[in-house]
Amino acid sequence: MNELAELFRNAIELNRYSNNVARRIIESYNDRVLDAIDELSVADGMSAVDQAKKLQEILQELKIELQAWGASSATLMIDELQELAAVQARFSEQELQRVVPEDEDEPVRRVPILAGFAAAVVLSDPTARGVVALSDNLEERVAGRTVSQLAAGGAVRLPNGEVVDKAFKRIATRQAELFGLTVRNGLLSGETIRQISQRLRGRLRKGQRGSIDRIIQAGGQMTSGANNQMRAIVRTSVTQIAVEVDRFIALANPLITNRYRYTAVLDSRTSARCRSLDGKIYEWGKGPLPPQHFNCRSRTRSIWRGETGRESEIRQDYGAWLNEQDEATKLDVLGPGRLKFWNRLVNRFGPDEAIRKFVAKDGSELTLEQLNLLYPNGSSAK
Repeated sequence: MNELAELFRNAIELNRYSNNVARRIIESYNDRVLDAIDELSVADGMSAVDQAKKLQEILQELKIELQAWGASSATLMIDELQELAAVQARFSEQELQRVVPEDEDEPVRRVPILAGFAAAVVLSDPTARGVVALSDNLEERVAGRTVSQLAAGGAVRLPNGEVVDKAFKRIATRQAELFGLTVRNGLLSGETIRQISQRLRGRLRKGQRGSIDRIIQAGGQMTSGANNQMRAIVRTSVTQIAVEVDRFIALANPLITNRYRYTAVLDSRTSARCRSLDGKIYEWGKGPLPPQHFNCRSRTRSIWRGETGRESEIRQDYGAWLNEQDEATKLDVLGPGRLKFWNRLVNRFGPDEAIRKFVAKDGSELTLEQLNLLYPNGSSAK
């Protein structure tokens, strides 16, 4: 595969990986909420005073449970993203090597991902830590520092300015408040406990089978909206890790690259911001970086420092590119068992719209172990 094809495939693989992480976080949250809803049945038939007392007990326990969920979700994200960063470093080194001409002797320098990398992304507020953008001069930033030190650098915020652990805490607090408010208002309006529980639960059951989309669609007021937010946080954080790794690899290799091309891999037709940035070239440390919005899957592609001439390339939407490839490439990108689905989407909607619908409906998952097999250690750089 060429450089652009590898980037597209990697984007789909990371989307599938984010599905795996998001589902685990979502199921953990949903189980706690469903337990609280089940507890409501105990209050059925009680007097108004006893119902109010029971509701207070349930709500207090739910607050504790959801705060614990928020903390455990942040820990899970740290553990997962830490190893993902190591996997993506191998991919980024490999892709940087692709842009170097065969007669170029400069090797790609590896960047070890230190233990604090993912924690900096998930837990740190960059404004509080005084983290600033890269220097205009990459060589000045590299001078006097070891390559391994570069990997321990700054934090990244979600597009709304919130770091990940605070986002989970906010969901936990808001959802506990929603639970109490919904039950109280329902009782005051004459609803039964069963009716209130049904509205909170939807059709969701513990151990709900199927993809994330199916789980979200089955949910009620207490799960569906929150589940969508959790998926967005995970997807956006995965993009942040991938882009941060690209940035660190570039910072460690100033003799090879000093610029990057903003590439709107999957969202160029759904996000006006990424569409306007797609294909533009910036110096590292001077231009905008993904994610520009929640669920952003845009990426950066390093450009060889010696590249001259036209600083742009013919833009081609991912769907159009993929549809022109041979069957083996399509199978490699889409995964086994999905080619017929892709062809049906193309025939009905055209390739550009088909890729949007394919990614939106692709509930398949990849684990870290499977990603490690796709990007084995020692196979990337010279």
